[in-house]
Amino acid sequence: MAPKRAATTQGGPPTKKVAVAKGDKGSKPEAVPKSANGAEKKPKGKGKAANGKPNAEVEDGKGKPKGRKKTVTATDEETMEEESEKSVDELEVELAVDGEQMDETELSELRTISKQEKQARKEERKARKAAKPNADLTTNAKHHWSLARQIDISKEERTKHVKALMETIRGHVKEIVFKHDTSRIVQTLVKYGGSDERNEIAAELKGSYPELATSKYSKFLVTKLIRYCPSHRISILQEFQKDVIRLLLHREGSQVLADAYELYCNAAEKALLLRDFYGKEVALFDSEKLGNGGLKAVLEGATVERRRRVLSAVQENLMTIFNNPDKGAASFLIVHKATWEYLSELTQLPDEAEQDRLRRELFENCQELLAEFVHTRDGSRVVREFIARGSAKDRKVILKTLKPHIEKICKDEEAQLVLLTALDVIDDTKLLAKSVVSDITDLAPSLAFDKHKLGRRVVLYLLVPRSPRHFPPPTLALLSETDAMSAKTSKKDPNVRRDEIRKAGSADLITCVVNKGVEMMKDPGASLVVTEIMLYADGDKAAATETLLRPIREATENKDWEELTLLINHPHVSRLYKTLIQGGHYEKEMSGVVESPSWSGDDFASAFFDAAGGHQKGEALVEMASGAGAFLIAELASRLKETPAGKEMKSIFDVNVIQQIQQKDVRGSSVLAEKIYALN
Repeated sequence: MAPKRAATTQGGPPTKKVAVAKGDKGSKPEAVPKSANGAEKKPKGKGKAANGKPNAEVEDGKGKPKGRKKTVTATDEETMEEESEKSVDELEVELAVDGEQMDETELSELRTISKQEKQARKEERKARKAAKPNADLTTNAKHHWSLARQIDISKEERTKHVKALMETIRGHVKEIVFKHDTSRIVQTLVKYGGSDERNEIAAELKGSYPELATSKYSKFLVTKLIRYCPSHRISILQEFQKDVIRLLLHREGSQVLADAYELYCNAAEKALLLRDFYGKEVALFDSEKLGNGGLKAVLEGATVERRRRVLSAVQENLMTIFNNPDKGAASFLIVHKATWEYLSELTQLPDEAEQDRLRRELFENCQELLAEFVHTRDGSRVVREFIARGSAKDRKVILKTLKPHIEKICKDEEAQLVLLTALDVIDDTKLLAKSVVSDITDLAPSLAFDKHKLGRRVVLYLLVPRSPRHFPPPTLALLSETDAMSAKTSKKDPNVRRDEIRKAGSADLITCVVNKGVEMMKDPGASLVVTEIMLYADGDKAAATETLLRPIREATENKDWEELTLLINHPHVSRLYKTLIQGGHYEKEMSGVVESPSWSGDDFASAFFDAAGGHQKGEALVEMASGAGAFLIAELASRLKETPAGKEMKSIFDVNVIQQIQQKDVRGSSVLAEKIYALN
C-alpha cells in the first residue's frame, strides 16, 4: 500500500499525476510538481517542533486552559493517526501513483531520479511560490515566525522576534489569516505578543470575525483573540449577533462559539450570545435594556400574546438546531441554557394544556439527543424536567436513550442527578431494575473506587436515598426541585418505590461485598459503600460477613500482629467494624445510634469476637485495644455485655491488661476501661 498523501495548503495549483505504463519500465516518469507547501521542510512529527515537543501555538490552539466538559457520549480517548515520515523520493512515488500499488521495479526507478531532475523540480517549486500573492510577505513572515515560536529561548529574545514579526505582517493580517500555515503565524503573535500586538491584530480583523470563525484554520485565531483580548471580546461577540444560530449549525463556527460561551465569557457576554435565540422582536426592541438578564428578564411583565410570540421564536430556533443533520450543537451549554429557559418560562403560560402541548413538541424533537444534555447543569435540568413531567412512555424512551452511557453518567456530577431523579419518580420499578439498577450494581465495584468520589453516590442512592451523610445540601436541593412536579405524575408511594428499588439491587450488592469486600473496606470511599450495603441491603449477608472478618481471622490464626495492627490502624476499617457492631449510625438529632432493621449488631459482634480468637486467649483483641482499635473493642464490649462472650472479654482484659493499655496512653483507653469494668 502506498504511503498517505501529504496534506496540501488551501491555495496553489492542483497536483499533477504521472501515468506509469506497465511494461514500459525502462522509461522514467515525468517530473511531478508538489503541492505549494512541498518545499518547506516540516519539523518531524505532526504538529511538533524539531525537538519532538508539540508546537506551542498548535497545542494552545486546540487545547484550553480549562477544557469544555466532555459529553457522556464522547469516546474515552480520541485517537489521531500520525503520518509516517516520508523521504522526498517516497513522496514523489506517492504523488505519481495516487495511492495505487506498484511493484519493486517501478518503485526503484522512481527512486533513482537524477540530481538534475530534482534540482529542476526545486526551481519549479520556487518559481511557483514566488508567483503567488504576498509571496515575499509570507517568506519573511515565516522566517521571523520560525524564530519567535522556538521553545527554548529567553523572554527578551522572543520579544525581539515577535516585534519583528509584527512589523512584517502589519496591515496584511486579513490577507494571510485564512491559510493554514500563515494563520499559525498570527496565532503565535497572539500567544506570545504583548497586549499592544494582540489589540492591534484584533482591531485589524474587525468586521471579519463571523467569516473567520467559519474558516477551518482561522477559527483557532478567533478563539485566541477572545481568550487573550478581553478589551475586544465584547466587540467580537457583538459581530456574532444575528449569526449565533447560523454559527451553531456550522461545523467550524460552532466550536468557536461553544468555547467562547463556556470558557471565556462572563454573565453579560453570555446573555449577549443568548439573545439570538429570542427572535427578531427582542433584538429590535429589547436588546439595549436587557443587561445580564435572560429570557425571564425579556418576558417580565409581558402580555400573554407577547410571551407566546417570544416563546414561539425560541422554539423555532431550538427546533432548527435539534433537526440539523449534524447534531454536534446539541451538546453545547449555550443550547442547554436556551432550552432550560424555554421550559422554565412555559410554566408562566395561563393554559396548562398549552404548556403540555409545547413541552411535548420540544420533547419529541430532542428525545434522541438527551444523552448530549446530561453533562451540564442546565442540560441536566432539562432532562430531569422531562422525566418528572413526562408520561410512563416518555420515561421509558429517556431511559432507553441513556442506558448505553450509564457508567459515564454515574461518574459525572450533573449527569448522575438525572439517574437519581429517575429513581425518585418512575413508578415502573421493574423497568428501573432492568434498565438502570442492574447496570449500577454491575458497576458497583468500580464505582465504589471512583477517584472523584462521585460514582459511589449512585450506589448509595439505591440503599439510602437523600441521606445527608452522603449527599451535600446543594445536591439535595437540586433533587428536591422535581418533587412538586413528580407528585402530580407519579402515583406510587415514595417509600414503597424506594423499598422496591433497594430490594432489586440488594442481591448483586451483597455479592459485590462477598467478592471484593476486603479490598473495598481498605479504601476510604469504598468502605462507606460496604457499610451501607451491610446495614441496609436485603438478603442473607452471612457470606459477606465472613469476607469482612477474614483478615481478622487469618491474622489471629497466624499470630501476625503486625498485619492485624496495620489493618486496624486504617481509620475507615475501624469505623466500619465499629458501625457494624453497634448496628447502625450515630445520629446527632437522636443523640444515639439508630439501628438498621436489616442488620443485627449482636450477631456481627459475636462473629467478630470469634474471628479474633476471643474464645481462646484473646490475644488479637488485646493487640487491637493496644493501638488504634481501643474504641472498636470498647464498642464490642458494650455490645457483648449481656452475653457469655462478655464474661470471657472481662477475663481477657483483666486489671493488669487494662493498666498496660492505659500506660501506653492509647486514645480511647479510658472508654475501654469503663466498658470492660461494666461487664458482668
